[in-house]
Amino acid sequence: MEDSGKEPCGRVYSECVNMIVPVRDALDILSGKWKLPIIIALSFGNKRFKQIAHEIPNITDKMLSKELRDLEQNHLVKRTVYDTFPVTVEYSMTEYGKSLDKVIDELRKWGVAHRKRIAGKIEVDSQDA
Repeated sequence: MEDSGKEPCGRVYSECVNMIVPVRDALDILSGKWKLPIIIALSFGNKRFKQIAHEIPNITDKMLSKELRDLEQNHLVKRTVYDTFPVTVEYSMTEYGKSLDKVIDELRKWGVAHRKRIAGKIEVDSQDA
């Protein structure tokens, strides 16, 4: 049998790797319990630390602080310190971070459809799933 460089599914191995690597990179940045909820909260507008903590149930201040730092290091979130008394710190999505809007919307649509398929019902507003 001749090895044509193709797998049984008809895709070339390098094509597969070229899909896996960038998807893994994205998942490495966005994975975990808290990053996407933080990004979603900030997609509705700039917020102070306590506002974010209030909008995301069960996240600790320590974890929120760590995740915001990670998101800032990856250029998805911007931290702005205002020269006020007391000092005001505000978090916002960067333009680069906003590039995730379509991806998150597609994940939401898939999640709504999946919940319907598996549970046979939906507990959240489905809009246009």
